[in-house]
Amino acid sequence: MSQKNNQLNTIRHSTSHIMAYAVKEIFGDKVLFAIGPTIEDGFYYDFDLGKKTFAPEDLKKIEDKMKELIKKNLKFEKSEASIKEALEKMKGQPYKQELIEDLAQTPLLPEEVASSFSPLPEEAVLNIPPLPEGGPRGGGRSKPPQQTTVTFYQVGEFEDLCRGPHVESTKELGHFKLLSIAGAYWRGSEKNKMLQRIYGTAFATKDELQKYLKMKEEADKRDHRKLGSELELFIIDDEVGAGLPLFLPKGARLRQEIMNFALNTYLKNGYELVATPHIASEKLWEHSGHLDFYKDNMYSSFGVENENYRLKPMNCPMHLRLYKNKSHSYRDLPVRWTEMGTVYRYERSGVLHGLNRVRGFTQDDAHIICTPRQLESEVKKALDLTLYMLKTFSFNDFEMSLSVRDPEDKKHFIGSDKDWEMAEKSLKRVLEESGFKDFIYDVGGAVFYGPKIDVKVKDAIGRPWQLSTIQFDFNLPSRFEIFYIDEKGEKKQPFMIHRALLGSLERFLGVYIEHVAGAFPVWLAPVQTVIIPVSEKFNEYGAAVKERLFGEDARVELDNSDESLSKRIRNAEKQKVPYILVVGEKEVAGKSVAVRQRGKGDLGPQKLDEFITAIKKEIQEKK
Repeated sequence: MSQKNNQLNTIRHSTSHIMAYAVKEIFGDKVLFAIGPTIEDGFYYDFDLGKKTFAPEDLKKIEDKMKELIKKNLKFEKSEASIKEALEKMKGQPYKQELIEDLAQTPLLPEEVASSFSPLPEEAVLNIPPLPEGGPRGGGRSKPPQQTTVTFYQVGEFEDLCRGPHVESTKELGHFKLLSIAGAYWRGSEKNKMLQRIYGTAFATKDELQKYLKMKEEADKRDHRKLGSELELFIIDDEVGAGLPLFLPKGARLRQEIMNFALNTYLKNGYELVATPHIASEKLWEHSGHLDFYKDNMYSSFGVENENYRLKPMNCPMHLRLYKNKSHSYRDLPVRWTEMGTVYRYERSGVLHGLNRVRGFTQDDAHIICTPRQLESEVKKALDLTLYMLKTFSFNDFEMSLSVRDPEDKKHFIGSDKDWEMAEKSLKRVLEESGFKDFIYDVGGAVFYGPKIDVKVKDAIGRPWQLSTIQFDFNLPSRFEIFYIDEKGEKKQPFMIHRALLGSLERFLGVYIEHVAGAFPVWLAPVQTVIIPVSEKFNEYGAAVKERLFGEDARVELDNSDESLSKRIRNAEKQKVPYILVVGEKEVAGKSVAVRQRGKGDLGPQKLDEFITAIKKEIQEKK
């Protein structure tokens, strides 16, 4: 993390303490405090107010109190206490006491090991980071000593359990804004009490804060949940269940058009379509290792004729079962199999977010099985295809990261040195030869089963989104013992590449709605054209225009309702329809339409045949 980011996190974390202090000043000693960490673009603090509920107007009161406290130029003072002293100090604060008791069980790392870990924002109260899996390198102790002390920070009359760091005094603070109120389960578990969370943000300068708030205002306008409702795209229904979106006709059409484009593109680029079921026997997930390593993200088993089954969280094990259906020669490779596969993963309710984080979603999944000689070429093709796809959706600003294993910590990664080196060098060369020489090189960031390329895009207002992944897998080919027969007639284990270019279709759709602010290009728009007769006597001509366009495969609607002409035009504009065709006496006489284009307004009359030619060209070129 850069020095600037460290400084910003310190400002934000210190501001969260001031917010908690202000809440205590306003609502009294009955307030119970949980945690208040920094997050990507700000901070939050969780509170238990008993029967009291924060109201939106309370944010202004808390902000005013924070400004009052900050003006006092209060110092942040650090102190240390034993576990026993800390529990006594936090008497009456059960959430803090629970954290202290957990800290009492935290292994104490040697200073040289502990210093190599960055702070954990999710647990801002921790004094020493947790012991990594397998223990510290060079440790030699089977059970390290337990933590015996914790740290506190006091500012004014407010003291909080915290490992810091903080600014020296409140004179370094002041450029902040409280943003929203939300519910949050204690420690993210639905089994625990629901707390009240206040989100805020803070910056080092007023200009940075104003820039962020302006961007957030624009982001709020583009919120895909808001637009999804206004444009009649999808709903989340309580009776159906959280994280399980239902697509209305317009949203389903949009989703299908994206899926059709992706699938047809893959088929044109040498992929073959496969299909697998939504459930599979637990035997498969035991074989793949998911029940050992991924069980917490899977839904519970259910019985079918005395055998246990699970909803699938991944498509890959089934694709390997398909591969093993018959033997393969080197001449058969590469195998490129793709599937629009719907998978189900357990996500806690606290992280569900519209379409961006759901419990059931469809992946534009594919697996490439190839020989070592084909490896680099296949990676290059997959990356080229990724860029083509994303650019077609008007994403043009990319950030690439290459995640590799830590050469000093190979025991946490499976696969041979030779395979890892070949895969990592191939990914690196492909990125460099594709013009991405400034990619992020994440040493140790690889998952245990292989290195990967992640592709982030920036949307229209500059926010980064992780969408595409090209991932090696040295685990499943070994587990499933897949092979091919090489030129010498010998069995060889092939390389396997996972790739999802759009990722989750639901998440991609959420990101894309916000990227274009719901104003979809003609080729994707659920409704491409709305025909509006000037009055009832032109309804027949309007219907004829609709039939003509429908016959040309355009997605078209006729609005001949009793609303006024101006109201019907406004309704179509609110629905962000690309083209509105107004028809009246002149249009009937001239076999034409009066064209209004989204974003450009009235384009005047056009012959119907000319309009059809133009819109078909626009759709074909995916402008």
